[in-house]
Amino acid sequence: MNTSIDAGAWTEAARIYNSAVAAWAIGAAWELGALDELHENGVLDAEEFAARQELDAPATLAMFRALSAAGVVRREENKVTPTDTFPEIYQTRSLFHWLVRGSAELFRQMPSVLQRKNRVGQFYQRDAAAIAVACREISTFCYDPWFYAALDDLDFDLRQVTDLGCGSGERLQQILRRYPAAKGLGIDIAPAAVRVAEQSAAEAGLTDRLSFVEADMLSMAPRPEFAEVELLTCFMAGHDFWPREQCVATLSRLRDLFPNARRFLLGDATRTVGVPDQELRVFTLGFEVAHDLMGDFLPTAQDWESVFEEGGWRLRRKHSIDMVASEVIFELERR
Repeated sequence: MNTSIDAGAWTEAARIYNSAVAAWAIGAAWELGALDELHENGVLDAEEFAARQELDAPATLAMFRALSAAGVVRREENKVTPTDTFPEIYQTRSLFHWLVRGSAELFRQMPSVLQRKNRVGQFYQRDAAAIAVACREISTFCYDPWFYAALDDLDFDLRQVTDLGCGSGERLQQILRRYPAAKGLGIDIAPAAVRVAEQSAAEAGLTDRLSFVEADMLSMAPRPEFAEVELLTCFMAGHDFWPREQCVATLSRLRDLFPNARRFLLGDATRTVGVPDQELRVFTLGFEVAHDLMGDFLPTAQDWESVFEEGGWRLRRKHSIDMVASEVIFELERR
């Protein structure tokens, strides 16, 4: 090792290292309300904020130092104000939360996860509740405008909707607010996500119209209420249908489980094609690396389009979003 190099010249190493620390600080600052307060008021006092939130004052100041080091805020002693970079970070805060809270253990265990001998059974861990919270926010800017356009395209009066991989249940709440006579059912494999969804529905006063089931959408048993479903939705979870043979079988089985579903709105991130590693957008790298670590096949948009007919669905319309992870929404109807 060459020890003659001046450590002060390691600027790229410092940028990457400090940015990694700042990513954790962004996740914490959002969860603790600091980002919202800066967004709303334009300034906060770190010591006063710590006292009001019952936080350790030196540790809280350290969080703001990490944000300052990455240029997210300016810090003059305890006075913290946003920089010109802050609005961009504030808008993408849920992407950082997905990474540092929802997927932290997966990335921490990367050396172990990479070893083939360890890639058996459930060989990784993620925080399903944190991912559900992050995805609820991600959905608002990555999918909602196009999702509402797809809802506007419905040619029937909606009475019953089921959301597969429902996460926090926010999408079902959106639909029920739009259709006051409708009822909704959310299905998710993660008990923690179901608990988040049930609590959120209760807070919204929708428990009489909205219910949740803990089940694997790939192998769930038929239920009587499935026969009433007219609209089927699945957002940010469809890649779990894959690989191809399993995806075709799942699409076909969903036709049988929901015999009266007239429309299927399927929205998901897809694998990027032909983008250099150095030009990947925020979230894309984390999303694709995470799924490769987990051993999940991540389809391209073209992969999806190749399975619909075989699975018994017709593609009515495709919404190419391509904001942070090559997102797309497919409007499907029964063949």
